[in-house]
Amino acid sequence: MVRCSCVLFRKYGNFIDNLRLFTKGGSGGMGYPRLGGEGGKGGDVWVVARNRMTLKQLKDKYRQKRFVAGVGANSKVSALKGSKGEDCEIPVPVGISVTDENGKIIGELNKENDRILVAEGGLGGKLLTNFLPLKGQRRIIHLDLKVIADVGLVGFPNAGKSSLLSCVSHAKPAIADYAFTTLKPELGKIMYRDFKQISVADLPGLIEGAHMNKGMGHKFLKHIERTRQLLFVVDISGFQLSSHTQYRTAFETIILLTKELELYKEELQTKPALLAVNKMDLPDAQSKFHELMNQLQNPKDFLHLFGKNMTPERTVGFQHIIPISAVTGEGIEELKNCIRKSLDEQANQENDAHHKKQLLNLWISDTVSSSEPPSKHAVTTSKMDII
Repeated sequence: MVRCSCVLFRKYGNFIDNLRLFTKGGSGGMGYPRLGGEGGKGGDVWVVARNRMTLKQLKDKYRQKRFVAGVGANSKVSALKGSKGEDCEIPVPVGISVTDENGKIIGELNKENDRILVAEGGLGGKLLTNFLPLKGQRRIIHLDLKVIADVGLVGFPNAGKSSLLSCVSHAKPAIADYAFTTLKPELGKIMYRDFKQISVADLPGLIEGAHMNKGMGHKFLKHIERTRQLLFVVDISGFQLSSHTQYRTAFETIILLTKELELYKEELQTKPALLAVNKMDLPDAQSKFHELMNQLQNPKDFLHLFGKNMTPERTVGFQHIIPISAVTGEGIEELKNCIRKSLDEQANQENDAHHKKQLLNLWISDTVSSSEPPSKHAVTTSKMDII
């Protein structure tokens, strides 16, 4: 197998989320005019999803600048039909979006062994081409990683997302008292007693203005697109990024997070969502939680306190709201159970919708076939034919 390498990358920390590659399909083989022989087709360049692969590994392992497939074999007396050139496979992690130089999406790789053809090999020489081979397709592509996880943690910096991830899984993210402890996506898995596993992604902290790419804005938001559900994590005592920024209560934090998601892509608001209210071990946490619940149950009574540009078109309807403390472990088991219940409900709804779609397609197919008039060439049988 022919394999080559990448040329440019963006990263934060050691985490690379984007690669720019040059790819070229193999040229076709020469034809054999005197005997009408056809040259072999050039090899193709494929992007193939592999479970235990990262873009950093790809960048480190393949140092060359080009991905070029093999050349098709020339036609000859002993083999008039030339063999196809070797394909070139680019191993990438699951959860890759492939785009061309103009930003047009070529395809996505969502599970292991998914593959996308990115550069086609040239045709071998034949009568149609005066037995001259054609060159392979040249293409610059971008690999864009969007983390795939069952649950994505959404919250402003220092809400306790990293602490929560370490509580519910075996992940070991950085944890500290300063705001931006998560500089790259951290993945963990919740393990249940019946061996069920649920993947959770702790993503770089969001800030106000993320939809305009402030902070880590688009890096955060593009990853969260590829999670099945959202888990909002808020600090019950509120949030303030620095002494130069405005203090936000827990309710204001939820509203602003919702607005950031809406401004980036409205579809994010349709994802099922849960809310974990963290740091319930702090003084006055219970009274603040009761106040927050009142605000969430009657949001319209409080939205007038926000500026028009801060108010989302629609508020998030949380399936579960769980008070927790990542420090003491309060509410963690309940949260894990709620996450599983919510994902199971979503899976059942998706299965029901899939079955209904299949039945509808079957009904349409039967209706169309039964309404079609018989072909004029159809053979009909009558009593006279039998006799």
